[in-house]
Order: sequence, then structure tokens, then C-alpha cells
Amino acid sequence: MPHTCDVCSRTFNYKSHLNEHKSLHTGEKPFICEICNIAFARKGYLKQHLRIHTGEKPFVCEMCNKSFTLKHSLKKHLSTHTNKKSYVCEICQRSFRVKTNLNNHLISHTGEKPFVCEICNEAFAQNTALNLHLRIHSGDKPFVCEICNRAFARRVYLKLHLLTHTKEKPHSCDICSKGFSLKQSLKQHLRTHTKEKPYVCQICSRRFSCKSHLNRHLQTHTTDKPYACDVCDRTFSSKSNLKNHQILHTGEKLFVCEECNKAFAHNYQLKQHALSHKGEKPFVCEICNKSFTQKHSLKKHLSIHTNEKPYVCEMCHKAFSMRNILNTHLLTHTGERSFVCELCNKSFTENYRLNLHLLTHTGEKPFVCEICNKAFKQKHSLKKHLLAHSGEKSFVCEICNKAFVHQTYLNTHLITHMKEKTHICDLCNKGFSFKQDLRRHLLTHTKEKPYVCEICSIGFSRKSHLNRHLYTHKKEKPYVCEVCTKSYSEEWYLRKHLLIHAKEKP
Repeated sequence: MPHTCDVCSRTFNYKSHLNEHKSLHTGEKPFICEICNIAFARKGYLKQHLRIHTGEKPFVCEMCNKSFTLKHSLKKHLSTHTNKKSYVCEICQRSFRVKTNLNNHLISHTGEKPFVCEICNEAFAQNTALNLHLRIHSGDKPFVCEICNRAFARRVYLKLHLLTHTKEKPHSCDICSKGFSLKQSLKQHLRTHTKEKPYVCQICSRRFSCKSHLNRHLQTHTTDKPYACDVCDRTFSSKSNLKNHQILHTGEKLFVCEECNKAFAHNYQLKQHALSHKGEKPFVCEICNKSFTQKHSLKKHLSIHTNEKPYVCEMCHKAFSMRNILNTHLLTHTGERSFVCELCNKSFTENYRLNLHLLTHTGEKPFVCEICNKAFKQKHSLKKHLLAHSGEKSFVCEICNKAFVHQTYLNTHLITHMKEKTHICDLCNKGFSFKQDLRRHLLTHTKEKPYVCEICSIGFSRKSHLNRHLYTHKKEKPYVCEVCTKSYSEEWYLRKHLLIHAKEKP
């Protein structure tokens, strides 16, 4: 005698099967894993789950001996040998090997998302997607790496993570022999050779090689930013952008370089950093052949040749070559400074500026010149310093042919020809070429001396004056004249002294 469900009228041959089925309607999950405490509605589901912990894979493919934990996974795998795709979508004629894949695909045409999260109301097309999403709220991460004990919410994430330990790249490009950890990554890479762009924006018809690139592009058509940061109330158009932003607040850096132990918040940052050890610069400018380790660095460089500045500020109409520079600029209008130093409460618009500021408290100077052992807080300061040793002056003024080590020095020099003084003091109408010069001048009116010596409390209007004063306490005179061995606390004083030996007027 068949047993019928009172809710959906489905019939079962055994009462025990009916009782298990009823738990789907009640939400009851009486079968609990003793290892990780995950609960299941059916005993069979628990048995399948336990194989994750035991590593048991009882279902073996007779053709290639590959084993699986679930029977339906084996069935799905067998279709890869036959390459038969019997299930065809009547709307777009796309074919599938498995009927469940066809059913999942059909939802993409209807746009239906019947499975809704009761906590945050996010909707999903499939129940499995909802179950995976619920782990975000519960914090459940049942898949643990046996090598480093890092836990993951999904098995696929664990598989991807394990490749970082094995360094295995089983998928190779037939054209350029480049290896990839994932088959999907190889597929995307092949499009760089074929120039194929199958993903089309329905609004502006722009084409993309990756679906993720299309999704990112679609955000440019909408001003809707529903995802807000709990810490600084900044809003984002996508959840992934919000997650990336929140890492700035937590300071979490899970991806560590094995060569120098430098840590990064994102895996792509680690990959880009790894190129610096290899000396690899795969992105080459077609105009001047200059090469770069990162793709965005090449894009930034190309704007020098094109002088293109497509990103315009709606408030002051200032144009920028890159979107992230525009976003940083917008903070000057809003006055938003989300990154605050815990030691002195000074705030900054960007996290990297805060990190640079923290070095002023620690006194750390990690970048050291191999020639003279002079240390610097920032990498670009070391690069700038190295040019002083090389003597290279590649930036030449077209008006007077004077050469400079840096572009910034040339830009400063060009103003001496223009004689423009756009920054005017409101108190005495004196004009200045640079904004920082005006700021410095204003201190002469206010008599403000913000830079105070921590040893004797003497105040100074300029930071350079304070630095010069600090040598009087240290009594250090590292700059020594090679002619008469007279020593000085600053390089500037030594240069002035050397003019005496050269019999030139100081």
C-alpha cells in the first residue's frame, strides 16, 4: 500500500521514506554529523557527507579509474567520455549532458529565483545555491585543508586552495604552452589568442571575453549601490566590491609570498607581486616597448601616449586617465577620511597613505640603497634616490635644454618659464606657483609652528626646519668634506662648504 504525503501528494512505497520526505516540508534535520555538526534532513545525505571526512570514493569510472564520492557525480562524469549532449534547450538550442543542467539553464531564460534567504532576502535560482549562501550567515566552513588547516565554505574553494600547495597546472595552452590550474582559466586564456568575445552587453552592445568582465561593466550603466559598508557607510554596486573594501578595515592579509613573507589581502595581488621576484614583465607597450609586471600599470602608462582622460569629475570637471584616481579625487570634495591612525588620530583618504604615515611613528625604513646604505620609508623614494647615483637625467626642458632626474622636477622647473602664480594669498595678495608654497607662506601670517621638537619643545613652521634642528640634539654630522675632513649635519651645508674649496662664491 503506497504512503502519500499530505503536503505535496507525493507517494512512497515505504513509510520510512515518507517520514524522511516530510522533513523537507518541516525543515527538520535530525541527522547530525558527529565530526563537524552539520545537520541533514535524510540519513542518506549524512552518509554522503561523511565521505568528505573519510575520503571514501566508492564509485569508480571503468574507463579512466577516476573515483567519486557520489553516484550521480559518476553518472555526470561518464558523459564526458561519450561527449553526448542529449538534453537541448528549446529556446536557445544549447545542449547539455545532464537533465539537471538543462533545468538549471532554463531558469536563466525565465529569470525566476524562487529560493529566498530568510536572513537577508537575497534570492537564488537553485536550492543548492541558497544552501551555500546560508554558510555566509552561519560562518560554517566544513572543508578543511589538511596541510595548513585553513577552512572553506565550499569544496571547490578547497580544491582551488590545494593547488597553491601542489603548484600543479594540469591544463596547458596548445598555442603558447602556458599552464593553468583550472580548466576555466585555460578557456578564458584561449580567448586572448582567438580574440573571441562571446559576452555582449544588451545596453551598449560592448563585447567581453569573460562573463565577470561583463557583470563588472553592467555596473557602469546603473547608479544603484545597494551594498553599504558597516564601518564607513561607503556604498558599492556589487557584493564582491564591498567584500574587497571591508578587507581594508579588517587589515586581514591571508596571501603570503613564500620568498619574502610579504602578505596581501587578495590572491591577485600576491600573483602580481610574485612577478617581481621572477623579473617577469609580460605586459609590453607597443609604442615604446616599455614592459610592466601588471596589466593595469601598462594601461596607466598608455595614457601618457594617448593623453586620454575619460574619467571626469562632475563637481569640478577635472579629468583623469584612470577611474581609481577619479575616485580618490572625489574624496577631496566629500572630505571623507575613513582611515584613522590609532596613535595620533590623523585621518587619511586611502589605506596606503595611512600605512605610510604609520612609518613616521615606528621610524621604520625598509627600503635600503645597496650603494650607500641610505634607507627610505617608501619604495619610490629609493628609486628616485638611485637615479642620483646613476647620474641619469632623461627629462629635458624643451625651452632651455636643462635636464632633470625626475619628471616632477621638470614640471616644477617649467613653471619658472611660465611665471604663473595661480595660488594667491588672501591676506597680502602675494602669488605662488605651488599650493604648498602658499600653505607655507600662510604660516608667516598666523605665526603657527605646527612642527614641534619632542626633546626641547621648540616649534617650527616647516618640517625641514625641524629635521635640521633634530641634528643639534643628536650631534650627528654624517656629511664629511673629503678635502679638509670638516663634517656637517646636512648635505646642503656640505655642498655650500665645497664651493669654498672650488673658489666659487657661495
